Amino acid sequence: MFNESAVINIVSEAPAGVPDCLTKKDFESNQDVRWCPGCGDYAVLAQVQKLLPTLGIARENFAFISGIGCSSRFPYYMETYGMHSIHGRAPAIASGLKLARPDLSVWVVTGDGDALAIGGNHFVHAMRRNVDLKILLLNNRIYGLTKGQYSPTSEMGKKTKTTPMGSIDRPFNPLALALGAGATFVARALDTDLAHLQSVLARAAQHKGTAFVEIYQNCIVFNDGAYDKLTDKATRADARVLLEHGKPMVFGKDRNRGIVMRGMQAEAVTIGENGITEADLLVHDETADNSALAFFLSQFEGPDFPVPLGVFRAVETPTYQDRAACQAAEARIAKGQGELDDLLGSGDTWTIE
Repeated sequence: MFNESAVINIVSEAPAGVPDCLTKKDFESNQDVRWCPGCGDYAVLAQVQKLLPTLGIARENFAFISGIGCSSRFPYYMETYGMHSIHGRAPAIASGLKLARPDLSVWVVTGDGDALAIGGNHFVHAMRRNVDLKILLLNNRIYGLTKGQYSPTSEMGKKTKTTPMGSIDRPFNPLALALGAGATFVARALDTDLAHLQSVLARAAQHKGTAFVEIYQNCIVFNDGAYDKLTDKATRADARVLLEHGKPMVFGKDRNRGIVMRGMQAEAVTIGENGITEADLLVHDETADNSALAFFLSQFEGPDFPVPLGVFRAVETPTYQDRAACQAAEARIAKGQGELDDLLGSGDTWTIE
């Protein structure tokens, strides 16, 4: 029987001789970046390239895997190993790579259409298994590469080429889906908030297990302004709340708004009114054993609540590749190393004349 206490850590330390002088430029490929001018993908690419030199990992020990879509051009622009794979299958390919080469830092870059439509099954099971992958989902709430059809995250009523009278589909909530599948690290960031995006990516890179980051990203051609309330200087302070572990949920331009619980219901309140103090506010706990609080926060939407940004959940549990390595070690102890010829010649065999 699998002994969880015997799970071994198969993620190797950075090998000796890893350059300590790598820069962002070392991770920029010689390919022309071909996204539309003003696309949010540029910001994400730049922040990832800025982050990687700080991780103490040799450049040849990174791999970027993508599916199909605008965001999935990412591997071309990274001076690392990588693969532009097939539609929706990037998590499956990345999982196989991580199992075969657990020493690599494996990243998946995907979009709301690639990950949540044809790729939904692979996306969910990567979370469930807790494969040690960093999954970046660039969510612009539209199909950009195929020229503006509605996507699984498009809001109800969205008029597009494929929904001329407005979408009647309820949109997917990527964070809720990831949490429901048991993801051990779940976060959300904005493409335009560079400092916050960088800090969230750094946290994801250090996490051991599936690290999922949803990045709100503007499609300037087919869905421009999807996140205006969160990015406009006049509205953003009141439209979002930054999650900080162990701290009360305070937001607003004057830092005088907060979230309190009324039984099982949340309410946005003004500090100082009706006797409300900061001590009454809901305190964020990203390390809770269950994901109830994180799931609760993922449901915040509409005009009455700010959109949470930051790390929703971050817990440590054995990873899939660690479990697989432990199981293989137990099998070798029980049965010996074995020989490939013996394996191929065992069981039912037959001879073709």
